[in-house]
Amino acid sequence: MKTLKVNGMHCGHCKASVEEAAAKIPGVSKPEVDLAAKELRFEESGPVDLEALKTAIRDIGFDPE
Repeated sequence: MKTLKVNGMHCGHCKASVEEAAAKIPGVSKPEVDLAAKELRFEESGPVDLEALKTAIRDIGFDPE
């Protein structure tokens, strides 16, 4: 399982928004946010363009590291 630190998430709506954005990126499978750890966790079903993933998260107002 891969992880990506994401700052700015505080609630269930934030969690759902980040998971939904991540799910749209080719290769991302089973995205799941851990609010306490401020992390997005996901499996890879194929190659994942991390920059595209980070851009998708930035575009909805969060700050991926």
